[in-house]
Amino acid sequence: MTELGLPTVPKPSHGNYREPVVTIDCLNLEKDGGEDAPDGGLPQRWLDAHQQILKPRKADVVLRQEATYSHLQDNRRLKATEELLGMKGFLSPNGAGRNPTALFVRPDTFPVFQRMTYNAMFWRTPPTIVSARFADVPETELLLMSWHAAFNSPRGRERESDEITALVDRMERRGAFIGGGDCNEYPLEAGESVPPLEWSTVTDRAHIHHRTNLAPDGSTRLSCTYLDRALLTSGLHDAARYAAHELDQPDAISPTAGHARPDQGGPRRIDRVYVDGRIARAVLAVNVLDTTGVSDHHGVEVVLSRRGLAEALRREHQPSPPVQAVA
Repeated sequence: MTELGLPTVPKPSHGNYREPVVTIDCLNLEKDGGEDAPDGGLPQRWLDAHQQILKPRKADVVLRQEATYSHLQDNRRLKATEELLGMKGFLSPNGAGRNPTALFVRPDTFPVFQRMTYNAMFWRTPPTIVSARFADVPETELLLMSWHAAFNSPRGRERESDEITALVDRMERRGAFIGGGDCNEYPLEAGESVPPLEWSTVTDRAHIHHRTNLAPDGSTRLSCTYLDRALLTSGLHDAARYAAHELDQPDAISPTAGHARPDQGGPRRIDRVYVDGRIARAVLAVNVLDTTGVSDHHGVEVVLSRRGLAEALRREHQPSPPVQAVA
């Protein structure tokens, strides 16, 4: 067990996986851990998330959501994260959601990185997008993206999803893609371990509007899955789904959010990381990081073979076939 009393997940290391690895950690830290402590210090939940959960894992990329206070006091929390994790951080503009996204990169693994500009008007919460170069394959661009899809609008998430697919299309021609975050909707039902949500049992009426579409019969509600379908159709792979079905790791598709919200249907797999078809072949493991007591979302960790990532960036093999769910 960890100091927080959380289940221990093996840290990514050469020893655990018998080869060098590259790891991506994704975490929606609820409201950035909260407001500052009364004495002006960083809040305890922020400290727990960074010192007890993220720092020991030594990730090469961290995708963060709800960086609510990180732009205040001259980016104080962003800079504190950089120092604590030994990474370079980027913060998105503060959109209508008032919860910026953030992205952190380890310079030794990705020695070249720069923010990518885009039109933020299409996003309720603008993503953080970074163009990086992997140390082992510096000639190829790798696009990294941290997103937080609109919580309140199926149509808004559809528009945002299409913006992601535009970037996927661009990188198919010139490089590679890794992105993820709080999707605020559900994966396609095929191959999931959690039964489909029965919307007649959900009592949060606003949540029903935010997370469903009306079925053709005009009365029943269908769970929103547009983002998952759009990204899979565009050639990406949900890393956790790949690990569960190709690597026999059923825990990879464990729920990440909703554990304390029975009125919203209970635990669901809301937080997901997507990779392109070539990088999918480099996935060694996907771990769900229990953040009970720290955040209302569990973290998602993707462990990649370093050799496999290099091969993917050099395009030494064909992409992994699309998942059957989009057929």
